Amino acid sequence: MASPSKAAIVPGNGGGDVTTHGWYGWVKKELEKIPGFQCLAKNMPDPYAETHRVYAIVLVSAYTSDLGDENERASGYFNRPWQWEKIKANCPYIVQFGSTDDPFLPWKEQQEVADRLETKLHKFTDRGHFQNTEFHELITVVKSLLKVPA
Repeated sequence: MASPSKAAIVPGNGGGDVTTHGWYGWVKKELEKIPGFQCLAKNMPDPYAETHRVYAIVLVSAYTSDLGDENERASGYFNRPWQWEKIKANCPYIVQFGSTDDPFLPWKEQQEVADRLETKLHKFTDRGHFQNTEFHELITVVKSLLKVPA
């Protein structure tokens, strides 16, 4: 499979507007420095990797349940079990960033995503919920997936 020429940044439920929140805009701008590469920014869709083939997924602060939160429950994303095997079959590269000191997500849920999807896990202890405005490690990972020099 050839390297893709575009990516989509999709924030999690309640993650704010993708065009203005956190590191999303910074990552989009950095990826668009790659010649011929297009980066789309979309607010949360349905779970596209269960039904569509994608080249790679980079997960940041992933979780598996509604966390007992009303807004998460209302989203409908946790109304049925994830189709782990379909996601793996549709996506050859799954990379995950997580931090054990995330104030919103228990580590066991992040680890469950890693285990079920057999992700390449970048585990931190000091990044919280990755709410910084830049995310250099993510750019490095995407460039390596695209085989673009760092």
